[in-house]
Amino acid sequence: MVLLSSVVVKAQTVDSIYFHLYTDSLKKGQHNYINVDGKLNNGRWQPMTSKEVEFSCPAAHFEGNELIIPVDFKDEKVTVKAILKSNPSIIIEKTIWIKTVPDPPLQRQEGVSS
Repeated sequence: MVLLSSVVVKAQTVDSIYFHLYTDSLKKGQHNYINVDGKLNNGRWQPMTSKEVEFSCPAAHFEGNELIIPVDFKDEKVTVKAILKSNPSIIIEKTIWIKTVPDPPLQRQEGVSS
C-alpha cells in the first residue's frame, strides 16, 4: 500500500507596503535607491522591487527602484508613489526632500596615493 500525503501550500500575501529609506534627502544627478518593504500576512517582511511594485514620481523618473533626479532640478522636494502590482489597492506615497547642502570633500587617508 502506498500512502500519499496531501500538502496544502498557502502562498504568503502582502498585506501592506512601507518606505524604509536609507536617507532623509535625495541627491540630484544620482541614482537614489527607494527601498520598499512588504509586510506579509504572516508578519514577516519582504523587500520589494520594481517587479512587485510600480513606482512613479511626476518630477523625476525611475529605473527599477532607483529614482533619478535631474541635475538641474529646481524644486526642494519630490513625491514618490508605490503601488503593489498584485493588489493595486495597496498604495503608499511619500514626499522626500532634495539635498541642498553639498557633500564635504573626502578626506585623504595617510599612506593612500592618488
